[in-house]
Amino acid sequence: MSADGLPRRVVLTGLLVLSLAAIAVSCLAGSAPLSLGETLTGFFASGEDPVAIIVREIRLPRVLTAFLVGAALGASGALLQGLLRNPLADPGVLGVSASAALGAVIAIYFNLALISAFVVPVFAVGFAGLAIIVLYLAGAARLSAVQLILVGVGLSSFAGALTALAMNLSANPFSLSDMVTWLLGSVANRSYADIAFAAPFWIAGAGLAVFALPGLRALALGEDTAVTLGADLGRTRLLVIASSALLTGAAVAVAGTIGFVGIVAPHLVRPLVRHDPADLVAPSALLAGLLLVLADTGLRVMPFAQELKLGVAAALVGAPVFIWIAARSRSIGR
Repeated sequence: MSADGLPRRVVLTGLLVLSLAAIAVSCLAGSAPLSLGETLTGFFASGEDPVAIIVREIRLPRVLTAFLVGAALGASGALLQGLLRNPLADPGVLGVSASAALGAVIAIYFNLALISAFVVPVFAVGFAGLAIIVLYLAGAARLSAVQLILVGVGLSSFAGALTALAMNLSANPFSLSDMVTWLLGSVANRSYADIAFAAPFWIAGAGLAVFALPGLRALALGEDTAVTLGADLGRTRLLVIASSALLTGAAVAVAGTIGFVGIVAPHLVRPLVRHDPADLVAPSALLAGLLLVLADTGLRVMPFAQELKLGVAAALVGAPVFIWIAARSRSIGR
């Protein structure tokens, strides 16, 4: 039971119910408003029915992509915060998302996606893992919040500079358009095939995260105490690095760069799980998925001539929240 009297099962059940409700409501919203009855009919109508096409082939894949991408980023953020013992750790803030985007951009720039559809996510996953390794080599677990952010800003800036270089040298307008899409972040026009491409990476990342949870719980007591409890810190670090790389890399490969959700969701959930890093991962994933579904639904119903990109909206909302979290963090400056 949490400090506020909420059992972890209640937290997970509540978030799951809210997520399912948000997914259902999101299938109703859009440029062609559908009633609840029409939406339910669309799920079971024949493939030629216009409503069925809108619901099953356009809206549902987009909603599921938003939820799964958010869940991957939320879980990755919670894992990194537990490993680094720092509430400001996040794939976006630490440059992991920018590095993953750089990997996808490199694959696009050299037309490597023509080899296989898995090349882009593999490059994104690989560069995400490389970024986390660089953070460890820089001593991320021993840095203060300010130092950690500075390292992340430097890593993100370097990855962004290389990405800008690739865009500057790109002679193919179609490749350039794809690069811009990854940078802005979007789940528009996503299909079940996109989810299927990313699913193996997400499943593998989630599986590794499960094995890392006991080590994270011990690590919360300090490295020395964790060792005396029998925790294998090297194994825990490797599992978290691999898991975060798989989750973040696949999310970027599908939706591009979407920042801040990985830090906001764990921060909101943490008081409900007694600040236990092991119990934080699953609720953070559900809440982050819920937040992205709600954000994407809001973007689809806004009266804009051109739809706002999800990554842009996430940054507009998440950046102020990040500033608020950073201002309240007691570790700042220590």
